[in-house]
Amino acid sequence: MKTDFSQPGILAAPSALGRSLTFRMIPETNLRAALQRLAKGFDVHWGVVGVGEPVVRALSKEVAGLRAFPGLAGPGCNVPSTQQALWFFLRGEDRGVLFDRTEQLRSFLNEAVILDDAMDTFLYAGGKDLTGYEDGTENPKENAAVEAAIIPTGKNVKGSSFVAVQRWVHDLNRFRSLPSKKRDAVMGRRLDTNEEIADAPESAHVKRSAQESYDPPAFMVRRSMPWATAHQQGLEFISYVESLDRYERVLRRMAGLEDGIVDALFTFSRPLTGGYYWCPPISGDRLNLSHLGI
Repeated sequence: MKTDFSQPGILAAPSALGRSLTFRMIPETNLRAALQRLAKGFDVHWGVVGVGEPVVRALSKEVAGLRAFPGLAGPGCNVPSTQQALWFFLRGEDRGVLFDRTEQLRSFLNEAVILDDAMDTFLYAGGKDLTGYEDGTENPKENAAVEAAIIPTGKNVKGSSFVAVQRWVHDLNRFRSLPSKKRDAVMGRRLDTNEEIADAPESAHVKRSAQESYDPPAFMVRRSMPWATAHQQGLEFISYVESLDRYERVLRRMAGLEDGIVDALFTFSRPLTGGYYWCPPISGDRLNLSHLGI
């Protein structure tokens, strides 16, 4: 599904492979020229572009609702902020293509904004997390997905979105050492059927993050993908929303800041990064950065 003004990768089904990249700014360089090259050269079918608050501030502009990712500390857990200037999620079926497009991004941005981090992601077992549990079960569909993720009105912002990006690292050995009933209780779902467990503990991830349980509801479009290196593995959490308030309410409850109950995910996983970005609208196959004066 797509809308005329939104980046197609936001609502598209996950690709087989991906690459999540963040770029940081270098002060006293020509940021405007770099963004002009990006707007001209980036084909929106390559993936999704997100603009962080540092870029918006550097241009003396404002995007209503955009802010830096909050660093949070809950009872026995912490959620770090690693806010950067730009975020990209490249989609593809071939790692060579992802490599080439990464190099093209670097050439567009030149020395004004340089690559800070890159992580290759992949589709696992048809859309499951590396724990084996299905990811994104509660994703809204069709028109509900558009309402959850896409800003509906506004000059040069219609069709844009916000995205929350976190990299979670899993201790899979710890998780796999748990009895199967305990693993199900952590998630709040049964591994074999994906059905919710009605009497799961209040710390179960399903109960902490149930989007319909918030007032107003906090529906979002999740496009998370697993990642793995030789020594670590986890989930690149990617969630598109029409307002960052949706995601932040869920995050605060997961960290125990609402009622003191921490999400059981923290018993075997923890976030390493956290960033909020504005995903600009498009015009044809190119980014529309007019709201930023580009």
